[in-house]
Amino acid sequence: MADFLLVHGSCHGAWCWRDLIPELVALGHSARAIDMPSHGEDETPIADVTLEGCRDAVLAASTPETVIVGHSWGGYPITAAAEAEPGMMRGLVYLCAYVPISGLSIAEMRRRADRQPLIGSVVKSPDGLSYEIEPSRIRPLFYHDCSDECVDYARAHLCPQAIGPQEKPLFLTERYGRVPRAYIRTTDDRTITPEFQAEMCRDFPGDRRYDMDSSHSPFFSHPRQLAQLLSKIERQF
Repeated sequence: MADFLLVHGSCHGAWCWRDLIPELVALGHSARAIDMPSHGEDETPIADVTLEGCRDAVLAASTPETVIVGHSWGGYPITAAAEAEPGMMRGLVYLCAYVPISGLSIAEMRRRADRQPLIGSVVKSPDGLSYEIEPSRIRPLFYHDCSDECVDYARAHLCPQAIGPQEKPLFLTERYGRVPRAYIRTTDDRTITPEFQAEMCRDFPGDRRYDMDSSHSPFFSHPRQLAQLLSKIERQF
């Protein structure tokens, strides 16, 4: 059985794993979720959020036996953690997540995508330090196949996303390459296109690339199926 550490994406928090954690526990695993700096219960001021701080939050919660799951933007801090301390995790799972290209920030990665679903949906704060998603676009982008209850729950918890760490390039070496990796592509994703997800994981081993017929939020739309898939993946690490 595995120890799973769940790392959320932009504007989310540990709260988004609400339905997945009990499914993983029912399969005999342990599962924990953390808030990135300035998200959820973490009180870091947005102006002080850095990619390094997000990386360190992941490392502080991990052990050499931990399987780390990163969703969406969470692909960046989990990769940064693997680069810094490859011995502090058993493996990485990218859940419809960005797989960094060395030397690029996530903002630069987004611009490489074949399509840009977020155009017109991102609202920057007056001080330029953070952004939120335009309210009418929240469900179509993130939760189109989720229940009304899940959407209402998410709306009540979404928060501003610091821009600073998403404009910081991440440089990778063979240290990151030592860590086993797997990718779960969501084929009905309207935030990160399925085509771009496939491009980002094309160098992953073929038996560690998986598809789910889901929106960008399978932790809400298909928590049991996602837990079963994660359980299968951890046995490959």
